[in-house]
Amino acid sequence: MKASESQYLSVRGLRYHVRSWGNPGAPKLLMLHGWMDVSASFQFVVDELKSDWHVLAPDWRGFGLTDWTSANSYWSPDYLADLDVLLDSLYPGEPANIVAHSMGGNIACLYAGIRPARVARLVNLEGLGMRDSRPEDAPKKYAQWLDELGREQRLRTYASFDDLAIRLRESNERLTPERARFLATHWGTPTDDGSIALRGDPLHKRVNPVLYRGSEVAACLRQISAPVLWVEGELTDMYGKFRLTREDLDARRNEIPDCVSKTVPGAGHMMHQDNPEAVAAMIEEFLC
Repeated sequence: MKASESQYLSVRGLRYHVRSWGNPGAPKLLMLHGWMDVSASFQFVVDELKSDWHVLAPDWRGFGLTDWTSANSYWSPDYLADLDVLLDSLYPGEPANIVAHSMGGNIACLYAGIRPARVARLVNLEGLGMRDSRPEDAPKKYAQWLDELGREQRLRTYASFDDLAIRLRESNERLTPERARFLATHWGTPTDDGSIALRGDPLHKRVNPVLYRGSEVAACLRQISAPVLWVEGELTDMYGKFRLTREDLDARRNEIPDCVSKTVPGAGHMMHQDNPEAVAAMIEEFLC
């Protein structure tokens, strides 16, 4: 495995962890992980990159080694603002090449339309977005959020890293034992009682009170000036989870002015873990 290093930046009052691989003098490549993931998950893709890159991968707020927020909830505008500050520090005065997965892909696509001059090229690994909300969903959503404010949120703990690795493979049958064990040591951390807790703020489980408005997302996507590679896994199950149809996704992707699509064979939503060789090859073909 290629060795990584850690640095910490002050980002909007939080101590932000950024993992990096490669020569600092090489072309930079920013990688943004998804929900309940960590920057170390890109290790397998980084190992398969053939060109010389300086890969930079932050842990989003509330995940990995980055501070948790003191707010009541996590929502997209905070991630957008964090990304804005991170780019000021990591890509001063130049547009960024970005590879982003799932939630990270959602944020990166929005950002690329909000700050089009800041993004050179974008590889979107199943940043599919959510089902479009309806205005009449608002009362129920706000009520649910208010109810959850009064309840403690918890994440499951595990007896050992091996147990966590087993759970990861139960969630993704394509994950090899070796990769699962590696991920477990980065997703989890020992607690005082010897159990393993996930490196994530339990408040991520709290419902977001703000509706996902498809028309606003589409307006952002239409403003993207960077070329975009839209990547999906051949075996993905995310359409059903997000209650999206093929037509929904095609319409959303088609809002991006300069966009090409590719499919990763033999991979599900966690394509960077399932088939990192193919993902790395697609990234470099698109960026080089």
